[in-house]
Amino acid sequence: TGHWNVFVTNAIDVGIYDDLINVPFAKYYWSSGKWMPLLATSWKIVPPNEFVLTMHSGLKWSDGKDVTPQDVIATFNIGRLQSWAVWHYLDKVSASGNDITFHMAKPASVVQRYVLEQRVYSAATFGSWADKADALFTAGKTIKDPEVKALLTDFEKFRPAGIVANGPFMFDEKQLTEAQLALVKNPTGYAADKVLFDKIIAYNGETPVVTPLFLAKQIDYGTYGFPTATVNAMVQEGFRILTPPIYSGPALYINYARLKGLTKPEVRQAIAYAIDRVTNATVSLGKSAIAQKYMTGLSDNLVPLWLEPSDIAKLNQYPLDQKKAESMLQSAGWKKGSDGIWVDDTGKKWDYDLEVPADYADWSACAQNLAEQLTKFGLKTTVRAIPHVQAGQDMLKGNFNLSIQGWGAGSPYPQFSYESDILANVPPENPLGPGNSFPLTQTTKIEGQVNFKDLVVAAGEGLDQAKQKVAVSKLALAFNELLPTIPIWERYGNNPALDGVRVTGWPADGDPIYRNSPYSDSFVVMMLYTGQLKPVQK
Repeated sequence: TGHWNVFVTNAIDVGIYDDLINVPFAKYYWSSGKWMPLLATSWKIVPPNEFVLTMHSGLKWSDGKDVTPQDVIATFNIGRLQSWAVWHYLDKVSASGNDITFHMAKPASVVQRYVLEQRVYSAATFGSWADKADALFTAGKTIKDPEVKALLTDFEKFRPAGIVANGPFMFDEKQLTEAQLALVKNPTGYAADKVLFDKIIAYNGETPVVTPLFLAKQIDYGTYGFPTATVNAMVQEGFRILTPPIYSGPALYINYARLKGLTKPEVRQAIAYAIDRVTNATVSLGKSAIAQKYMTGLSDNLVPLWLEPSDIAKLNQYPLDQKKAESMLQSAGWKKGSDGIWVDDTGKKWDYDLEVPADYADWSACAQNLAEQLTKFGLKTTVRAIPHVQAGQDMLKGNFNLSIQGWGAGSPYPQFSYESDILANVPPENPLGPGNSFPLTQTTKIEGQVNFKDLVVAAGEGLDQAKQKVAVSKLALAFNELLPTIPIWERYGNNPALDGVRVTGWPADGDPIYRNSPYSDSFVVMMLYTGQLKPVQK
């Protein structure tokens, strides 16, 4: 089902290594708060409402065409058609020479990260679609208008012949099978002379598929969620295990359109009290899973950086307390049937399936343990393990009851996590369907009435971080009370790295580079760009 329209579902991709095919403007060093320039040479915020960057000149696409600001404009106009979060703040992208100006209708410091982390795609491939989108938006149309919706529907059916690269690698379609694909050197791409490898092999498949390949030392690095026994076996084979923070983890998602009995916050709070998150974390991923403490939808690593101690003290940590959970359910009008299964206040017995990506070993273990805990508590839950692509689509389309999906995001700005936790699951940012149907306007005891969309936008809006912290605090407190999703644990990497067979140059444990999320600011990609990771000389 794979194809080459990188903007839509089921596109062929290689995850973090896509940054080596279509280059972002920069990547971020989490430990120092500094950026590593890539496609951009410099950038700045120009008050009151512009973010301006200068991109490299003289670069070539793999098809021989020049890389120009028009490629950038096309990329972002397609993003506008797809309701990218950065367009909460932007209203225009323009260029003069090699300078590109992102004009902010709502000035926001997060625009810098949204822009700098964005990969740039070829206008030769996507420009005609971008021009159509730009014409509609210039004429005053919005994503709610039928003309824009029709264009988006047509664009999602677009299947280009291939992907044009501006980075040091490109796809080799002759070496693409169901099992693996090859990235080969793009000699005209950015930093092609600095990256010291000529080829990267990426294997298709999640943890069960790749485990024997690791144990046979056919793979040099991976970001999978390996169980403890597998990790121990890899160590015996000579792998180092890197443990960077992921700044996210699995959460229990609820379909509010189907499970009417869970619309009361106290019911979701009761479920949080009923779950032993510590045990779930341990059986799921050993030391690489830490039970969520603050339950804010935000990494516990980021909470002290954005919330005042007085607000942190208000957060409910939902310690395991099943007696309290029972009392709360009873107060919400729930009753236990003669068979020991809870019946909600609408008269519906809790007997639901819990979808989980079957090929994510850590999430599968999380789901299995969670189902066992809930069933023992009287909430009969049956695991339904399906491929991760289908599980993600089912969630976005609203074709589920309960689902294990991710919370949080690998970004230093909390706004990105709340985009992922809340806005990305409902229209218009989710164009595939109703998602989990969580109403964005809610009434809370701690903050009164809140609109999550407005708060998420405010969390990244403006150039004053003190004001952003106010919005982040409100988001954290409201999320903690309402639990639109129920975070289970926060993941830390158990990433095997093999030194001395094909690759060398891995830094020692404790190196600041390992504070980077291995996904959104991959230290592997960054060390390939700098030449720190190099081939073993034979």
